[in-house]
Amino acid sequence: RKVTRPPEGGRNPVRDDTNSPRRRRSDQKQGHTDTPRSQLSLFGCFAATPGCPRTYRRAWDCLDAVATDVGEKCGLSAQPLIDCPARSGEAHIPMFPQPVPALRALKAYDPGHDLPALRLKYGDALVELGSNENSLGPSEKARAAMQTALADAWRYPDPNAWALRRAIAARFDHPLPGVVLGNGSHELLIQLAQCHAGPGDEVLFSQYGFAVFPIAAMAVGATPVAAPALAVDDPMPRGHDAITLAAHYGPRTRLVYLANPNNPTGTWLSLAAVESLLARAKGQALVVVDEAYQEYVTEGGPRSAVSLLPEHPHLVVTRTFSKVHGLAGLRVGYALCHPQVAASLERYRETFNVNHVAQVAALAALDDEDHVERTRLHNANAREAMRTALQGMGLHVAPSQGNFVLIDFGRDAAGVEDALMQRAVVVRPMGGYGLPTCLRVTVGKEDENARFLAAMREVLACG
Repeated sequence: RKVTRPPEGGRNPVRDDTNSPRRRRSDQKQGHTDTPRSQLSLFGCFAATPGCPRTYRRAWDCLDAVATDVGEKCGLSAQPLIDCPARSGEAHIPMFPQPVPALRALKAYDPGHDLPALRLKYGDALVELGSNENSLGPSEKARAAMQTALADAWRYPDPNAWALRRAIAARFDHPLPGVVLGNGSHELLIQLAQCHAGPGDEVLFSQYGFAVFPIAAMAVGATPVAAPALAVDDPMPRGHDAITLAAHYGPRTRLVYLANPNNPTGTWLSLAAVESLLARAKGQALVVVDEAYQEYVTEGGPRSAVSLLPEHPHLVVTRTFSKVHGLAGLRVGYALCHPQVAASLERYRETFNVNHVAQVAALAALDDEDHVERTRLHNANAREAMRTALQGMGLHVAPSQGNFVLIDFGRDAAGVEDALMQRAVVVRPMGGYGLPTCLRVTVGKEDENARFLAAMREVLACG
């Protein structure tokens, strides 16, 4: 609505004591319902059903009444700015600003089942093997550090996280300006796309790579390019195909994502294959190697790409404290990269993105190498025992260097997952990855793994 003031010399009721802004605010505080604010609330109620022409027609009529009433009380006259097609049911008029086009086709990351609800339903009987958490939890050093840190929880955290970043830099012999912290490595993967890709650019990753990769591309309006993975009967079933990735690299490629080891397949790329992709991308694209599961790697697995950082300024290596360190609930990740790349990330990074308790706990966890080694040893033994048992049931289980295994049932796995859920065992469905015949199972504690295997035998026996 457009409002016009009365002719010059006319009375201005706004200055009148009985209808002054101060008096109207006082009326509103006392609950008077004939004020413009309460009528606007009524407008909100009428507009509560988007997409309905009758709703918009009612809403517009209500707005007319509000504008007229406000004009009368303020000594102003109200005139329509435009005619509303929705009054006659001719058009849909959105009642809120629309998101940017890139977001309209974007699907949010699926974190899996509603675990809080399942915990309420099953209690201690629930076996949670769907989120790739460290079943041994954080180290005693990290637990003690968290308890101590709570005393200062009322203070803002160190915005630069100097202590933790210095410790990470020292651990990897990497320049401090090239260490960036994130609210989990997930945040860093998104920020890398925000800094280095946009409309007209391409973001390259493997077909069954981490689900965040295409989300990061689409969120910035870039084109996600999924290079076909290796065949199911390959020694690295559904793993990254370095040759195919290189073939899909083009003049518009600005970002290459590699998860190594890969989630959800558990497969990996050799360091030589990573180097070949770095050579292909040199001078044009950033190559991001996500090593969330690197601490679980045993003999025969992939070597870390951290050793390649000094010779490749376009390389970024991301890691997390959510997996082997057992701090998934605190959300701490980090990137190792060239200081110039780090500077661009710092401009996007939210202030205080890693809270105080998380910083202190991560610092203590980084220092507890014994806990990391215990976790790695437990995971390696339990993972192979689980894989052997599942193969003995006639199932196809891919090799893995993570804290999980990927099972292929050769048919839609939804029924198997439902049957396991009825037995209070949570695993991760893979339909969202384009793998409807597969389930991903986290390596748990000894008793959890035993319960899962027993439940799986029951389910398979039932057909």
